[in-house]
Amino acid sequence: MKRAMRIGMVGLGRMGANMARRLARGGAQVLAWDRALPARRSLARERRVSVATDLAALVQGLKAPRVIWLMLPAGKASEALLARLVPLLSKGDVLVDGANAHYKDSIRRAAELAAHGLHYVDAGVSGGIWGLDLGYTIMLGGEARAVRRVAPFAKMLAPPKGWLHCGRSGAGHYVKMIHNGIEYGMMQAYAEGFALLAARSEFDLDTAAVAELWRHGSVVRSWLLDLLAETLKRDASLENIAPVVADSGEGRWAAIEAVELGVPAPVISLALAMRFASQGKGDYAAKQLALLRNRFGGHAVSKNKKP
Repeated sequence: MKRAMRIGMVGLGRMGANMARRLARGGAQVLAWDRALPARRSLARERRVSVATDLAALVQGLKAPRVIWLMLPAGKASEALLARLVPLLSKGDVLVDGANAHYKDSIRRAAELAAHGLHYVDAGVSGGIWGLDLGYTIMLGGEARAVRRVAPFAKMLAPPKGWLHCGRSGAGHYVKMIHNGIEYGMMQAYAEGFALLAARSEFDLDTAAVAELWRHGSVVRSWLLDLLAETLKRDASLENIAPVVADSGEGRWAAIEAVELGVPAPVISLALAMRFASQGKGDYAAKQLALLRNRFGGHAVSKNKKP
């Protein structure tokens, strides 16, 4: 197989393993590794992707100049892996960071790796668990010659017209950060809209039917609405779902970026605040509000029920 079609994949979680599978389907020779033995064994059993026993074996199994794609959690996990990996590499190797990293960290890493003669490409990746079959949207940042090396693999991973060299180092992760901020706002709008539909009980609205209706020709149709419609078909009441929504970081970064740039982004910021509220982080403030209403107006204060 041509050297240009060989790639290493490090990190075989929900995204990384499926990306390795899609690359193999596309004709790439993939050598993969994950620190978790079950993840390595699971992929090795499929026999389409070669699995290395350790990080050094992965590097040795790829001829220089190498392309190695990292799909690890942003932050400490990525930093620790890079500290182990960099000494094993050769000048001219390309590292692709597919984590949802902060773009400023990506700019820093690109400069640090350049000092070792290595190339760094930051890759925003969207597609989730559906990417294996539908493809991943790939947003790349980095110097042009490094991105050219990564482009054949981006084409395999993405649907038609689904990848872009966004700009210099940091641009890929910056675009992905804003993408996720928009996602926060869209999800919040759908959630609020369907809550209003469900609250008007006298109409006895079939929210699943409404969602299905809006999928066809409506200006609010989207893939998120497709997923929502499918969910409501299975369980319109959502009685078994806890009202807690995590925030993974990108929404926070997008809101902070809006403040730093002086660009108003109220929808993204409020959607983020609603996620904090769902986690109970607004409970103390709500208690204070209840007490203030009681003190100035004599309004009743609800007490927590004893278990």
